[in-house]
Amino acid sequence: MRVFIRPPVESDIPALLDLHCRSRSFHAPWSFPALTQEGCQAYVQRCQADNFQGLLICQQDSGSIIGVANLSQIFYGAFQNAYLGYYADVTYAGLGLMGEGMGLVINYAFSTLTLHRIEANIQPGNTRSIKLVKRLGFRQEGYSPRYLKIDGEWRDHERWALTTEDCV
Repeated sequence: MRVFIRPPVESDIPALLDLHCRSRSFHAPWSFPALTQEGCQAYVQRCQADNFQGLLICQQDSGSIIGVANLSQIFYGAFQNAYLGYYADVTYAGLGLMGEGMGLVINYAFSTLTLHRIEANIQPGNTRSIKLVKRLGFRQEGYSPRYLKIDGEWRDHERWALTTEDCV
């Protein structure tokens, strides 16, 4: 395994900010991570909430952050679901590291968090992201017009999901 996952800590804020700034044009128009120290600090603090789990995907050899995965709106009880969001460092794009890291995130969600289902909502034009979830075994469940407001506009999304039964 070339990567590992871990939760972010305060000392990660400079590295996160650097990743976000360097990868800004790579992420747009799909994702807009924080571009200020305060925004990155708020993200790290949000990761302490019971219904949100932020995970850094890090390179095994160097410990460098190569991507971020977030499990948000975590529900337990009869639902046992979370929404998955993620983005990569442009420097490591296309090397297969995010796929490895996302496999670890999925395992963490199902085994450690004991979730039953993970849902990823992806804009139709984000072909790299769609290819990634397909490789990970997600199935397309639907299409949601004007689903999320991103960069000031309501954007359509495809709904992709994975359940524990899909991973057997």
